[in-house]
Amino acid sequence: MAATLSLEPAGRSCWDEPLRIAVRGLTPEQPVTLRTALSDEKAVLFRAHARYRADAGGELDLARAPALGGSFAGLEPMGLLWALEPDRPLWRLLKRDVQTPFVLELEVLDGHEPDGGRLLARAVHERHFLPPGVRRVPVRAGRVRATLFLPLEPGPYPGIIDLFGVGGGLLEYRASLLAGKGFAVMALAYYNYDDLPKGMDTMRMEYFEEAVNYLLSHPEVKGPGIGLFGISKGGELGLAMASFLKGITAAVIINGSVAAVGGTIYYKDESVPPVSILKDRVKMTKDGLMDIVDGLQSPLVESKSFIPVERSDTTFLFLVSQDDHNWKSEFYANEASKRLQAHGKEKPQIICYAEAGHYIEPPYFPLCKAGIHLLVSANITFGGEPKAHAMAQVDVWQQLQAFFHKQLGDKN
Repeated sequence: MAATLSLEPAGRSCWDEPLRIAVRGLTPEQPVTLRTALSDEKAVLFRAHARYRADAGGELDLARAPALGGSFAGLEPMGLLWALEPDRPLWRLLKRDVQTPFVLELEVLDGHEPDGGRLLARAVHERHFLPPGVRRVPVRAGRVRATLFLPLEPGPYPGIIDLFGVGGGLLEYRASLLAGKGFAVMALAYYNYDDLPKGMDTMRMEYFEEAVNYLLSHPEVKGPGIGLFGISKGGELGLAMASFLKGITAAVIINGSVAAVGGTIYYKDESVPPVSILKDRVKMTKDGLMDIVDGLQSPLVESKSFIPVERSDTTFLFLVSQDDHNWKSEFYANEASKRLQAHGKEKPQIICYAEAGHYIEPPYFPLCKAGIHLLVSANITFGGEPKAHAMAQVDVWQQLQAFFHKQLGDKN
């Protein structure tokens, strides 16, 4: 009997959906190696493998069988995705075109040699970023450059603005996946895209205000306020938006800064200057990477750089990686919380993830442990341990959905 590789769902699934992987038709207790490969949009190959042993009936179900080594070990049903590593060093897996899937190749090889065994079975599976029925609407309204994702049925839905970090451009994959959960989500570009400014030395809140007003006035978005979802620089800007602008009910800040970093934040006649960079506190790792976690002055020392969060009436959820080496995300979240409470505002919820690194992505994205930082113009360590980071990403995805459903309600 020939071995067969089965995947549920079969053929295709959304990127944030778990996959059930099983092999049947093996001999009892047969040693096998499972391999995965995925090519990104720049043709960089990501690969993972793990060694297993079939059960007494010649079956292998990754939901029940622990990996015996390889790219990971132990009971990890989705390890063959989150443990993917690029052939090109310091390369981050990104999805730039959400209208096409990533194609995942899976192979079952005889024995425990990842490159030597006879091929027993093979399958190809599409991992999609545009959930069934979700509508993608490019936005060019006034100065606003964005893409709006709307669920299948006509709304109105709770609205969310999604902000990414340094690097600019327009990344849509979080917004598209989140729209599949019953939200109207706008992926917002703010620099280095189309006719927007090329750099980020000046951030004007009026641009973001225009985006908030656009979303609030959209016929498929329900009021009275919207949600914000930002990571890294996007988290910093999310805090600034919630501090200076009206109409923001709820904000999820993932590894954001409570200080302006790398550029001045302006709103009308007010400004928040960036904190100083302390080059003498930057260290080098044994791998020759920069560790910049201590490289910014504290906003407690340079108080003019502290974003005035005490003005905000937004309900916050801070999601914090405790092994973030980009900057001191846990310190920033705690200081924001102290400042809010000192001014009689609601204490925000802070959820911390041990051994998670800076780039928290939707579930099953592999950890980007190190790479180029455009502000520093060098390769830095972002921190994180692959398994703990993978578990954090799954939890973050659940936490932020539950938070937004609670704070913004559901479809009318």
